[in-house]
Amino acid sequence: MILEDVVRVKKAVWMLPGLLAFALAGSAQQGQQQPTVAAVPTVQSTVVVVGTPDPLTEGQSARSTATLDVQPTKLVYGDAQDLLRSDTSVDLEERGGAGVQTDVTIRGGSFEQTLVLLNGFRINDAETSHFNLDLPVVADALQSVNVLHGAGSALYGSDAVAGVVDFVTAAPAPGYSLHLRAGGGSYGEQEQAAVASWGGKRASEMLAGGREFSDGFITDRDYRSEEANSETRVKSLFGDSDVLLAASDRAFGANQFYGNYPSYERTKGWLAGINQQIDAKTQAMLAYRRHTDEYVLLRDDPSVYENNHIDTSWQGAVRRKETLPLHGAAVFYGLEANADEIHSNSLGDHGRNRGAGYAGFEWTGAKWGTLSAGAREEVFSGGLNVFTPDVAVSVRLPRQLKLRASVGRGFRLPTYIDLYYNDPSTISDPNLKPESAWNFDGGVDWYASAKLALSFTAFHSVQTNAIDYVRANASSPWQAQNLDGLHFTGTEESVDWRPMAGQEFRIGLTTLTGAQRALNGLQSEYVFNYPVQNASAEWIGQFRNGLLLRQRLRVVNRIDRSVYPVWDASAAYEGKRVQPYVRATNLSNTDYQEVLGVQNQSRAVVAGVEVVIGRQE
Repeated sequence: MILEDVVRVKKAVWMLPGLLAFALAGSAQQGQQQPTVAAVPTVQSTVVVVGTPDPLTEGQSARSTATLDVQPTKLVYGDAQDLLRSDTSVDLEERGGAGVQTDVTIRGGSFEQTLVLLNGFRINDAETSHFNLDLPVVADALQSVNVLHGAGSALYGSDAVAGVVDFVTAAPAPGYSLHLRAGGGSYGEQEQAAVASWGGKRASEMLAGGREFSDGFITDRDYRSEEANSETRVKSLFGDSDVLLAASDRAFGANQFYGNYPSYERTKGWLAGINQQIDAKTQAMLAYRRHTDEYVLLRDDPSVYENNHIDTSWQGAVRRKETLPLHGAAVFYGLEANADEIHSNSLGDHGRNRGAGYAGFEWTGAKWGTLSAGAREEVFSGGLNVFTPDVAVSVRLPRQLKLRASVGRGFRLPTYIDLYYNDPSTISDPNLKPESAWNFDGGVDWYASAKLALSFTAFHSVQTNAIDYVRANASSPWQAQNLDGLHFTGTEESVDWRPMAGQEFRIGLTTLTGAQRALNGLQSEYVFNYPVQNASAEWIGQFRNGLLLRQRLRVVNRIDRSVYPVWDASAAYEGKRVQPYVRATNLSNTDYQEVLGVQNQSRAVVAGVEVVIGRQE
């Protein structure tokens, strides 16, 4: 099997002779300058931009978070979703390749209880949370992926029940550059991406486009994923402006995704958003998102059953910060509005509006720690209103110890699928109540040295009106229902060791238990799919000769299923102009399922090359 994969890789790479010839010619004329290996920053100095209204360093943060950099290692990760697997508190439930139809869960919460943001814009889909990771941007254009563990509704609003994932795009460096990437490998996979950027003193522009496609590792699991985005940043008399335009088109075989059917699905997404700095204290944002979903039950005979959904949303916010006389203290407040609607042949036509006001206080001391508190009042069309507070504190102790604790409430509105979708195997409930949860956590971080950090967190979640699909037995249909008595308790342990420039070891373990009694003997479709243990050991090495290596071993123990290991490895050469790479996934060739009944891909190898043209200051 490995030999066949290598042969496919060689064929895919040699299909690019023109690109390689151009790259080699450029490198021969200008010479191969080896990259400088920058000193790895200390864990304490890592900037945290999620879970707090203002960026803080890891050494100051009072929340359990993960900050995952994309750009330094983008060639050795398949996509941004793959990078998320380095956080053991995050569980990805993947159905298709190239990130299509991948659900993200945090700390045992359902995939519907995670809020996904892109530069602060809400990406969560009102039709169904299965599309929350349907990002309309090219992974090569991202700077970082930032994860908040635990409730975040006081700051972010609906859907931030179990956590938040914020994808942040990269800002161009001064100068200009063009990155061209192409590769191929197992199961007919091919990938291409192009990123052009220009950075000036008062303006910058980044244009990106990419696509991935594969024949599929089994019948009716082929896919084609395409994305394109443009981001313009301008400094003017009106303040800093950031305009993002993005679109995606994903078509894929959905064999076994929603039952024992050879199905087909195609989604398209569009996003237009602007972040506008009004003055030094005030920022405004406005965005429009449109998403379409075409689902065919039997791919070879669409006339049997087909669904078509179009959902749109508007979102806007005005946020302000006031510095207080107390050193390091500030208050944050703002107003937000959101309107979404859906037009569907099976769900009908529906819409809803909501508005929110929030306020928060944050006091950061250089030596003692951080205290923050906030609250949000969200009002929905129809008269419903939800109040969500949170409090978090960190205290610095001698010997580089930090204690932290937080408590907060999260909530989520039902999706339109939860409320209105019916077929012979699924029954919705238009009277579903919003679900909510109180999250409590406490932990200790020990910065043993500038190169070594150890962390431990214990957390507990109490959910009310949790939404799941349940049934009495395998012959009964799944029925949407609110569940009470659902509790999750767990721990997070991590070690981050950066022994020298370019070297990093990360070890993580998240353990979790849930309250099965909430089901009262019923079967659950989603809530109890979580890992009871999720462990990861990862090493990334960047060497002075330009070689970049990565190894990661994950071991997952899902509830009521067998333990399985997944081993990934990749390598890249970071030359000045030509940067070849190879990525191997599931080298252990493990037979496993992240979603019960949906087989995950076996061993696969992809190789390619990136060519860099341009000059950056």
